[in-house]
Amino acid sequence: MKLSAQEEYGLRCLLQVARHDPEGSVTIPEIARTEGLSIPHVAKLMRSLRRGGFVKSVRGQAGGYKLARTPDHINIGEVLAWLGGRLFEPSFCSLHAGMAKLCTHTVDCSIRSLWQSVQHVVDQVLAKVTLHDLLGGERQQNSWSGDQTELLSLVSDRP
Repeated sequence: MKLSAQEEYGLRCLLQVARHDPEGSVTIPEIARTEGLSIPHVAKLMRSLRRGGFVKSVRGQAGGYKLARTPDHINIGEVLAWLGGRLFEPSFCSLHAGMAKLCTHTVDCSIRSLWQSVQHVVDQVLAKVTLHDLLGGERQQNSWSGDQTELLSLVSDRP
């Protein structure tokens, strides 16, 4: 399981917008320069983030992009789901049925159960993180995510 480049770079672009003055906007070339990405790639990511309702475009001389909502109202799980989907989707099994129409393990699948549990824990963790949390920098994020007790309690609280 890996995060896609779209999820990583899209989140980084969103953070660049959030770091700018809320009264102003940031342009695609500025984001591209700061993140070391091509202008067309940033344009594609910003278009996706706009369609997802995370940013809005500002027209005119001082145009660019600004957040559509305050950073504390933008959930990271929602952003990642929009940019690339979830780690485990219910349709996963039908896509990996081998040569058959239905997977031979449709009735009793321990692997599916594992992926559902992992997805549940990931959803719970990401539901608690907002864009505002990520603006604090790596040290602040490490102190929050470093509490393994909380993460382990999420695993033990399975449905």
